[in-house]
Amino acid sequence: MRLLLIEDDVALGEGIHQALVREGYTVDWLKDGSSALHALLSETFDLAVLDLGLPRLDGLDVLRRLRSTGADLPVLILTARDATEDRIAGLDAGADDYLIKPFDLAELKARLRALLRRSAGRAQALIEHSGISLNPTAQQVSYRGEAVVLTPKEYQLLHELLSPPGRVRTRDHLMQLLYGWNEAAESNTLEVHIHHLRKKLSTDLIRTIRGVGYLIEERR
Repeated sequence: MRLLLIEDDVALGEGIHQALVREGYTVDWLKDGSSALHALLSETFDLAVLDLGLPRLDGLDVLRRLRSTGADLPVLILTARDATEDRIAGLDAGADDYLIKPFDLAELKARLRALLRRSAGRAQALIEHSGISLNPTAQQVSYRGEAVVLTPKEYQLLHELLSPPGRVRTRDHLMQLLYGWNEAAESNTLEVHIHHLRKKLSTDLIRTIRGVGYLIEERR
């Protein structure tokens, strides 16, 4: 899952960034509202964590302009603005959740998981498909009842292809998801991850759509 963190407090942003990367997310981080809006409108993310008191463009304006385009990206507002009217303004502007600073990192992670489940149309955390059981909370995977050890990138890739299955993900989308802006990757890196997932799970699990990307078929 690729997240955009929009936070101008460097110390706080660094802490959130490190915590979410350790959780297995690909996290891109911007520190002003104008750059954030440009990124949100031009690139693909699974979720945004948005501060309100941003330089260049206030977070509420970022959110309003994003929603005016029809984008349904899940957005969690993370702010020190704790008045009831501020919460109402944020939710009315299109936020999916609103968390007040200071906060507990465990709660932030739980809220992000809930938003991602909701955006994927799942009420429960567990993803089950064709003998695979994937638990996003524990980041554990099993196949036909046996635990499978995946690298963080393999896990991210499998999670994306299963959220939901039956939808083709382009190669560019998957590379952005896995590496964001700051990680370099070899040209064949994605193919290597796909190869390893096939070996660890099932050789016919992931279908290659030549010239486009990859697909896990809907339940057979």
